Amino acid sequence: MPISSTERPDIVMIGAGIMSATLATVLKELEPSLKIVILETLQDCAQESSNGWNNAGTGHAANCEMNYTPARPDGTVDISKALEVNTEFDLSRQLWSYLVTKGAIPDPQAFIHPCPHMSFVWGEDNVKYLRQRFKEMSAHHCYRGMEYSEDPKQIAEWIPLVMEGRDPGEPIAVTRIVSGSDVDYGALTHLLIQQLAKQSGVQVHYCKHVDDLSRQPDGSWELSIRDTVSKARDTLQARFVFVGAGGGAIELLQKSGIPEGHGYGGFPVSGIWLRCDVDSVSDRHHAKVYGKAPHGSPPMSVPHLDTRIINGKKSLLFGPYAGFSSRFLKHGSITDLFRSVRPGNVLPMLDVAKNNWQLTEYLVSQVLQSHAHQFEMLRQYYPEVRQHDWTHAVAGQRVQIIKPGTDTVGMLEFGTELVTSSDRSLAVLLGASPGASTAAFIALEVLQRCFADRLTADSWLPRLKEIIPTYGIDLKVDSAACFETRKKTATVLNLEYV
Repeated sequence: MPISSTERPDIVMIGAGIMSATLATVLKELEPSLKIVILETLQDCAQESSNGWNNAGTGHAANCEMNYTPARPDGTVDISKALEVNTEFDLSRQLWSYLVTKGAIPDPQAFIHPCPHMSFVWGEDNVKYLRQRFKEMSAHHCYRGMEYSEDPKQIAEWIPLVMEGRDPGEPIAVTRIVSGSDVDYGALTHLLIQQLAKQSGVQVHYCKHVDDLSRQPDGSWELSIRDTVSKARDTLQARFVFVGAGGGAIELLQKSGIPEGHGYGGFPVSGIWLRCDVDSVSDRHHAKVYGKAPHGSPPMSVPHLDTRIINGKKSLLFGPYAGFSSRFLKHGSITDLFRSVRPGNVLPMLDVAKNNWQLTEYLVSQVLQSHAHQFEMLRQYYPEVRQHDWTHAVAGQRVQIIKPGTDTVGMLEFGTELVTSSDRSLAVLLGASPGASTAAFIALEVLQRCFADRLTADSWLPRLKEIIPTYGIDLKVDSAACFETRKKTATVLNLEYV
């Protein structure tokens, strides 16, 4: 159906990734009469960062990612960020469980599988850090069931590939949480989009690129749309627009002209995986094993040896090796970065460049790495690796946020950020990790910022609490609610519960 024949929608989603699919799903559950249009530049949904091969699929429950738990100068460990991400993932689990119970997702194993999450370190200083990290995390109810070991025999039972051929005198330590998961966000996005497309009032259009958007006198937004195949142009108006276009969101935020987006820019980071599809290797490793990030590296480049299950096939991924590309999307243009430079963000971008030489040096070193150097890093996690078992795969493109700082001219923001207009008619999602795993949390943030007038007892609130039973409850504080929801969602999603 051509866009010109589409009845004016209530809501337009730009981008058909996990973010738009999740927000559209929640909105249709809350108000089935809503008319929603989803516009995607590519020929299918979930082809950028949501694609299963473009992310690590950890479910980012902050069980194993040590960049969420920095050491303080006194040797203690700050677990506050980890707790936030950990309980945000609970919201995603609740949404998925609701959809499975309802029958909207027939089989949870189409996108999620149990998989232990592990942190792995070597060297005296790192072992000391992990020991303290375990002490503080395991004392909190959110990390009940976390295990710790410095015993090579025990670790070898958990992750044999990591231990075989390793120096027996080397100090090592691991933590393990068996209730972790591997999530194929590409498969999940397809399931959500397929379910949405069946519903009345929802249209999904592929090969439609939004070139521009402008506010109209009545407060609505007019989108200028180009068909990437026929080159035909069209327009569409809507009262509310959500931009969930990954790296492409920066340009649309700038074109919107909203004051809240002034000064924002982006720093693109590319990535390369090493991938193993050899069954005799992948069958002997069942875990997501995260190491410590190299000094000065961005969060997405934390090295990890991951079990991945995509389309029913088990593989291993290692990496990612970070690099620099001027593209904001994997299928983007090499001019993306240069076109994003505007008078309002020049100073913040220059300030970030001046103050982040370590990141620049790290990315340059990664780009210059030979294949032999890349396999040497893998060998630190898998000593007896055979190079011919592995191939290179390009990971998804990430765009780290650059924005005006409070104490500095500009600051580099790791993570995701939602920018909304003051009249609540536009929401733009920027940033990268933890991203997909917190899609339900981000959808709730959109509701709270842009649809607060409907989150009332006589409107959407009762329905929302059916979908997300712990909405309004702080799981970091309420241990009983935390245990109850994790037990219920583990049962529905066929995950481990401890």
